[in-house]
Amino acid sequence: MHPKRKRNLAATVALLPTWFAAIVVYIGTMAWSIRLSFTDSTLFPSSNYVGFAQYAKLFSSSKWIASLQNVLVFGVLYVAGCLALGFLLAAALDRKIRFESAFRTIFLYPYAMSFVVTGLIWQWMLNPTFGIQASVRSLGWESFVFDWVVNRDMAIYALVLAGVWQGAGLVMVIALAGMRGIEAEQWKAAQIDGIPVWRIYVSIILPQLGPALAAAGMLLAMGVIKTYDIVVAMTNGGPGSSTEVPAKFIMDNLFGRQNLGLATAGATVLVLGVIAAVAPFRYAMHMRNKARGAA
Repeated sequence: MHPKRKRNLAATVALLPTWFAAIVVYIGTMAWSIRLSFTDSTLFPSSNYVGFAQYAKLFSSSKWIASLQNVLVFGVLYVAGCLALGFLLAAALDRKIRFESAFRTIFLYPYAMSFVVTGLIWQWMLNPTFGIQASVRSLGWESFVFDWVVNRDMAIYALVLAGVWQGAGLVMVIALAGMRGIEAEQWKAAQIDGIPVWRIYVSIILPQLGPALAAAGMLLAMGVIKTYDIVVAMTNGGPGSSTEVPAKFIMDNLFGRQNLGLATAGATVLVLGVIAAVAPFRYAMHMRNKARGAA
């Protein structure tokens, strides 16, 4: 056998377990879940098909609709906030400030935490009984109010605040790596022309970071769709349904209400949401690579 063909065969054999896991574990369980969403399964799987009845029930549920609205608000503000704050932090560190390594570690450290830990930290901080509000009032400012975590109108923004605090570090690292890869001649030419520093970042640096920030945005968006642990840790979906999200709705129906059919219908909708979030990015990358190949 030809040595090259032998190496290809060895690589194929080595990848067989991975292919098996991808096909059976991921695709297989996904197909099984989609199948259950068309049945009347409750505590145990059922083979009694009911068509789109579970989906009709799902979208007639006010709690599910509220969860979609909440995750949309959270997602837009979370991704935008992480991208904006991460870019600003990267721009600040790119100026080669003193103790850059220490600041980089401090800003990235929250991302190393799980969302459960982040949620608990911010739940304690925003708790009006012993958090920031209580601390400020103990200093004599009795009218100070910072009760977002228990305020129905502000609870979703408390989640955004905690999420941005954790996720901005990822964007910072990606953006900073992109900035350090930009040729120094561009900086020198812009400085010779007398362009202000902020304008250099906005008009010259930022456009070149488009692919890197798009990748970071896609990672953040995929995390938004499966948001669960930070909600449970901070608000448990309350007050009322003000912070209910699709993943929590699914878990509640799967384990709390033993409604397997409705839970898998919600999970199928989430899978479609992930595909909708990833597909445009993948298409744009494919077209970009195709254009490069043609050039």
